[in-house]
Amino acid sequence: MAKKAKTIFVCQECGYESPTWMGQCICGAWNSFVEEKALPPAKEDARRRTSEGARPSKLKEVGTREYKRLDTGIGELNRVLGGGLVRGSLVLISGEPGIGKSTIIIQTASNIAKTGKRVLYVSGEESEEQIKMRADRVCGEIPESLFVLPETNLENVETACENIKPEFLIIDSIQTMYSDELDSAPGSVSQVRTCGNKLMKIGKTGNIPIFIVAHVTKSGDLAGPKTVEHLVDCVLNFSGERDQELRILRSFKNRFGTTSEIGAFIMAEDGLQEVADISGTFLEGKTEETEGSVTAAVYEGSRPVMFEVQALVTPSNIGFARRTAVGADNTRMSMILAVLEKKAGLQLINQDVYVNIVGGLKPEGTSVDLAAALAIYSSHKSIAASKKTLAIGEIGLTGDLRAARYADKIVKEAARMGYERVIMPASNLKSIKEKPQNCQIIGVKNIAEAIRAFAR
Repeated sequence: MAKKAKTIFVCQECGYESPTWMGQCICGAWNSFVEEKALPPAKEDARRRTSEGARPSKLKEVGTREYKRLDTGIGELNRVLGGGLVRGSLVLISGEPGIGKSTIIIQTASNIAKTGKRVLYVSGEESEEQIKMRADRVCGEIPESLFVLPETNLENVETACENIKPEFLIIDSIQTMYSDELDSAPGSVSQVRTCGNKLMKIGKTGNIPIFIVAHVTKSGDLAGPKTVEHLVDCVLNFSGERDQELRILRSFKNRFGTTSEIGAFIMAEDGLQEVADISGTFLEGKTEETEGSVTAAVYEGSRPVMFEVQALVTPSNIGFARRTAVGADNTRMSMILAVLEKKAGLQLINQDVYVNIVGGLKPEGTSVDLAAALAIYSSHKSIAASKKTLAIGEIGLTGDLRAARYADKIVKEAARMGYERVIMPASNLKSIKEKPQNCQIIGVKNIAEAIRAFAR
């Protein structure tokens, strides 16, 4: 007897399901519900992890196993993933159109296939010829074990997996896939959630690592229900400026590694190329003794990353001052300007202030505060640092400096790159066990002391 589909109403914003149509969802969105058909779950649900029923196990007696990782052939991608692809894992990769998602996955597919492993590339957006053209451009010689399937029906994808038994599966993209179990269109909340569950079953039961490409919204968030992000093991995001070659791959979620790691690539004619010295790339073209320019650093994953913070302070001519930040938080910048006016005596009320993080990087955390404040001071007073200077530290509302993370490792990297002095919070000095001889470490307690040290 065929199952009878039931009608449900799903919020397009948060994925909330309701048996009746609602004007306003519990998430606050208005008129966001759409009607969809859904089949009731079977009694023998194939999605169950075990067949033994509700039989708990003692955590102490549960055995542990070492996850074997699959080398992608791309060092920066392995770094972000935590050392490579874990078998049976689901990796979701997102980014704006044209940023390089399809390029990196075809390069990964080719590298894995060249080791003799079977790879299946499923595309719901491109034809076989289009994929072949890209592969010819970025992969060189195409291996025999790389298969391609232009398909949007997930049941057909399951059949293809049963036929060739791939050891690596790519789905491009999840928004184009649909299941015959539902009547809704591809990309809907129910379809994306159902296809995600089916792909999880394929990956976990077959011990196959799966790459899933996802679209993004205008705001840069992942399109579709938030459930998919919770479902997968790893969420990667590709970012970068269209007018620049540099691309940054960042992990937002990783069950098998750290989420603070980043990978750097350069988009070239023959595909994405790895950037080994990411700090050197961000600081390329930076000259010494430049007004309004200070080097900052953050610790990303397992390495310090240095970059240039630029500021421009100029008299306002339109009656009210402009405050613009690129790569930095506007709210944070307004707070820094208020502290500079109150604690350092800078008159910025009638000055336009522009702050820019060079290279398109958007650093997380607050350790960039001090470099931004010194860059603003340098531009306003037309004073450049007399030495090659790096600054790290968080600025509080009182003007005091708070400690920065991994200051000792940042100091080592600064000394290696030839910086002559590092200005940091005094509370970080105790973490510097071995001070480099060629780099002066200056500990300051507040923004006023930092400005005096910078201008010295």
